[in-house]
Amino acid sequence: MSTPAQHKRLPIHAYAEEENLPSYTKLTEDGFYNLVGKEHFWQERYRYLHDHGYLLRPRYSPGWKPSWSGTNLDPTYCEDSIKLLHYQVMDATRLSNRELVAIKSFYLDGQELHIAQFFSAIDDKANHCVRVYEILPDPYKPEMALMVMPFLRPCNNPEFGTVGDVTEFVDQTLEASAFAPRGLVFMHRYRVAHRDVAISNIMMDARKLYPTGHHPIRLNYTPDVLYPVSALPRAGRDVRYYYIDFGLSSQFPEGASTLVVGDVGRDADVPELSDHVPYDAFKVDIFSLGNVYSKLFGEKYKNLEFLPSLIQLMKQIRPEQRPTAEEALREWKKTRATLPDSLLRWRLVPKMEAPIERVVNDTVAVAWEGIYHLRKFVG
Repeated sequence: MSTPAQHKRLPIHAYAEEENLPSYTKLTEDGFYNLVGKEHFWQERYRYLHDHGYLLRPRYSPGWKPSWSGTNLDPTYCEDSIKLLHYQVMDATRLSNRELVAIKSFYLDGQELHIAQFFSAIDDKANHCVRVYEILPDPYKPEMALMVMPFLRPCNNPEFGTVGDVTEFVDQTLEASAFAPRGLVFMHRYRVAHRDVAISNIMMDARKLYPTGHHPIRLNYTPDVLYPVSALPRAGRDVRYYYIDFGLSSQFPEGASTLVVGDVGRDADVPELSDHVPYDAFKVDIFSLGNVYSKLFGEKYKNLEFLPSLIQLMKQIRPEQRPTAEEALREWKKTRATLPDSLLRWRLVPKMEAPIERVVNDTVAVAWEGIYHLRKFVG
């Protein structure tokens, strides 16, 4: 078994233990690490995407062979061993600027292309709908296309750390800008109902949290997957959140009814969803966003006493009793204005936190608050 030539020294954990080498060899020979399912779809488009300026990871290059074959490397720490988690979306590197992007395959017969392009054409910093860089026709399936977008990370990975992280999330996903519409208010003003608002459909541009980057699948590791990587705190780093996935969305002409049918979307808690009885698509968005706030924050943390009233308002069982996005915004602004800056800097306190753990964590938080004021005093 040979040791591969490397341009840089690999850490000791990247090498397999001698007794594990036979099992890794057998797994490789038996096809455990082979491309599966729609991974073949992306490998078939490797050259096409490269010709259009996008480089897929080595795993998807034509004729790929595992980089660890014939070596004493542990496949766990070989980047090309990592399979896709969501086959509809592929990560790639934009050759013109080395930016990490996401490429989504989709069918052309729905509203997704129209709505995504509609919002991308609105050149507004306050637009919190994911931007589309370009649409490429699928080279083999004329009924499909490839949508190139910024690479985004799940909104709750890493976890939120401070009360201010929560208020900023609500600000952006609802709308709390003095200068321009954002988030749900932004969408509804343009007569678009998302119809699939969920935690998984709100993502973030986390580049400022990971200045040296991270792997697009194994998110908590460096791009070469050799080392764990930790995020910087969100506070003060202008993290931006985006709504994604307009596959179920509807856009209504001015003055047209906003009633729809369809038991669709990830949020199974919405009470009025029906395949037969029409319901207001905008009021579903309101409920679902309130449910996002509830699941992300209300059910997990103790020290967000200001949030339940907004959640309860947005999650009224009767749709007609829910506010519009504009009305929810006004209520949030009233609440937001009462929150002191010192509260926003305070850590989030998990409801499941043990008493002794809370004492220790609160002591650390008080020390950091003291350092904050000392720095302000010293200048």
